[in-house]
Amino acid sequence: MGVVFLGVRHHSPACARLAAETIHAVRPAYVLVEGPADMNDRMDELLLGHDLPIAVHTGYRDHERRHSSWTPLCDYSPEWAALTAGRATGAELRFIDLPAWHPALADLANRYADARHDEAAGKLCRAFEVDNVDALWDHLFEVPPADGLAGRLATYFDLVRGDAQAGPDDAAREAYMAQWVRAAAWEAGERPVVVVTGGFHRPALIRLATRGERTWPKVPEPPEGAVAGSHLVPYAFRRLDAFDGYQAGMPSPGYYQDLWEHGVDGAAHRLVEAVTARLRSRRQPVSTADLIAARAAADALALLRGHPHPARVDVLDGLAGALVGEALDTPLPWASPGRLQAGHHPVVVEMIAALSGDRTGRLHPSTPLPPLVRAVLAELGGPGDERLHLGDPADRERSRFLHRLRVLGIPGVVRSASGLRVEQWTLTDTDDRMPALIEAGSYGVDPQEAAASVLAERIRDADLGRLTDVLFDAALCGIGELAGRVLNDLERAIGAAADLGALGRTLAVALGMWRHDDLFAITSGAVVRAAALRVLWLAEGVRGGSVPADPRRIDAMAAVRDALRHAGTQLGLDVDAALGVADRVAACQDAPPDLRGASLGLTWSLRGTAADPVRAVRGAFVPKSAGDWLAGLFALAREEVLHTGGMLELLDELVGAMTDQDFLVALPALRQAFGYFPPRERHLIATRLVELRSGRSARDLLRLDAPPELVAAGMALDERVDTALRREGLL
Repeated sequence: MGVVFLGVRHHSPACARLAAETIHAVRPAYVLVEGPADMNDRMDELLLGHDLPIAVHTGYRDHERRHSSWTPLCDYSPEWAALTAGRATGAELRFIDLPAWHPALADLANRYADARHDEAAGKLCRAFEVDNVDALWDHLFEVPPADGLAGRLATYFDLVRGDAQAGPDDAAREAYMAQWVRAAAWEAGERPVVVVTGGFHRPALIRLATRGERTWPKVPEPPEGAVAGSHLVPYAFRRLDAFDGYQAGMPSPGYYQDLWEHGVDGAAHRLVEAVTARLRSRRQPVSTADLIAARAAADALALLRGHPHPARVDVLDGLAGALVGEALDTPLPWASPGRLQAGHHPVVVEMIAALSGDRTGRLHPSTPLPPLVRAVLAELGGPGDERLHLGDPADRERSRFLHRLRVLGIPGVVRSASGLRVEQWTLTDTDDRMPALIEAGSYGVDPQEAAASVLAERIRDADLGRLTDVLFDAALCGIGELAGRVLNDLERAIGAAADLGALGRTLAVALGMWRHDDLFAITSGAVVRAAALRVLWLAEGVRGGSVPADPRRIDAMAAVRDALRHAGTQLGLDVDAALGVADRVAACQDAPPDLRGASLGLTWSLRGTAADPVRAVRGAFVPKSAGDWLAGLFALAREEVLHTGGMLELLDELVGAMTDQDFLVALPALRQAFGYFPPRERHLIATRLVELRSGRSARDLLRLDAPPELVAAGMALDERVDTALRREGLL
């Protein structure tokens, strides 16, 4: 019989059945499957008895690039069906594709991507009058009887490939796979060999299998200095779903699992049940009459489209017609491939979720795990809340461990609250944690090494803001060596920075670390000094009097104030020179009003009192830009304004003298400006102004002239309304 080439679509139940039936029928010497050849010596691990879906995750990193990719397998994947059928019939099993880290697969996050069929498949969709490739595939292969399936698949993939020349990456992969085929055919002698690959590769492999070397190819090794590794990870249907952004194969994995287990008609029934159950669980009314109408519509559509049983789109169209009464603003999502977009009707969204299914894979307990997983699970502990006092060495080390997991993106590890020296963490169990830990294992063997690798990767080509983020995360993770490297990079970046907002944030972060070096153990004084000087130098050159208040620019001036106040003497900052810069900016009418106000606030807060604060405020107040100017002033000298005698009265006078037009123009900025006062201080301001304007106590104005019984009845009514809204899911 020689070599049997089966071209398949990844995650197709029809192809999976064909692969298994063919292998059981011909009982080949070798079963060759498109997949990572570096997993061949771990085939027993792959077939331990996992609960699918699972995936082979491959991580790679060197000094130039990092790459992660997945090779997913579910019950109805043709590759999985071929491997299990081959093992059952005693065949030798081999993956025959290049390792996932290889440059030929560098652009693929998912080995089983099906993105090369657009032109030919588009012509077929038009010929068969279907919306997209998924509907075409069901129409040609999943719904019809299995008779003649192999021939139809071969014709389809010959049309898809056509005369197209493979690109360099596909050519390299096909040449490598072909050498495996030739070697297996030579070794098998008179016994057959079955080759299961993506249908796009089948025509090329048939051509290449007749010429070339017949020796077994070597599995490529990673370049010197590179780190590469593959591990099995649990996968989930929601990650496998094209509507969730998955690059390859079939959408709606929950539906196709039912198709694999129960056939076309059974899958249609179960889809209706799943959609109904999901909608009813969301308190969406679905009546028996609706379901009868949906089923009747699906049967009619299947008959009209020539389907012996309702296909996926027949059932979906029937459900949409029966359950969605309004006109839809966007096309139904199953009419076009790709990720589910915003704007779809809520019922349609729930239908897509029901199609996806909620199955999550489980690895066999004997599956080898990366060292990182063992290290984390030994230290993480169970779910619950943890309150950590960072002054305590044990709590500080625990905080660093949890921050390392946060940097690695491990689900279920959340810092729910943080203060200066106290953190609150919430740990929860989640199905996503194990896959994330296994995938993070490609970064290092323990949390510190892995987090350091992640942060080091972020440094490359990072701007000032990203460098600041990396510095802070490195400090929180206790990775001092990396933090020292980032500090050096920050000093260089500060010298060229032109964004006051980014500089201010860098200054605030570095100053906080300098002030609390007992917690962070980071020497950031040089960055503090460089950033403070750069902010002052840039601030004096900013022009543009009509620019609205910029909170980031104001925060930069606040960071300079704090640096001068807390670190000026120790770090050699010239406080008098800095105050001179602030005086000049405050008096410059061409400077933005928020920057002028912030500069006045800086001098006022550092000197303790202005020479004449009333005159300074009166002279700087301009009605049309009052709100922006006050925003800068309040941000840096809030307490001085609040507690300087006569200042609130002056501001009330100045605002009261504004024309109606000026007040309406300035009102949004004024609201923003007074937002710098916390609620307690806003209450104090309101109280003093009420007393100033009315001569009455503000407390008197808050008294309610109503019987207590009426107030109690109103509160009880409010509570009943809130209870009803919560019960109906509206609150």
